[in-house]
Amino acid sequence: MNLIIKNSKFKIMGVGINKKEYIKRYGKSAKDPYALSLSFIIERLIFYLDELNKETEVEIIAEKRGGKEDKKLLSQFNSTLDLGTYYISSDRLKKKIKKFEFKFKKDNIIGLQVADLCAYPLAHHLLNSGEPYIPFRIIEEKIYCNKKGEYDGWGLKLFP
Repeated sequence: MNLIIKNSKFKIMGVGINKKEYIKRYGKSAKDPYALSLSFIIERLIFYLDELNKETEVEIIAEKRGGKEDKKLLSQFNSTLDLGTYYISSDRLKKKIKKFEFKFKKDNIIGLQVADLCAYPLAHHLLNSGEPYIPFRIIEEKIYCNKKGEYDGWGLKLFP
């Protein structure tokens, strides 16, 4: 599995929310962490697509989590698309993102399976960055980064 991941061509954009610090800092005005994470990931996705080609478009597939959760995430996506983000205008988002849909885990979508394999090593790294962790080292080179090779704040964001 490690060789398959290492030899596959894809980029990772991950976001971690320190919920305790987030609630402490923003209190009742804090957005849902999953919704906030989606906005951060969409920003990074657009930056990456711009580097590939100004005309590149994408479809986003999210794993179904449940009726209420999916509705909240879809609402956040639509709001982000309508209003844009701090860094990306609504028009720019609409030109790049052509579809957003949910799929069941049982649909066995390869991209969702790879995302699942990458999620725990990313989370482990964010929570224990000083501790060596081999699965993270395997996916580390897949994380979207700037021209200097730095991924913190680029393909891997910890907030706040």
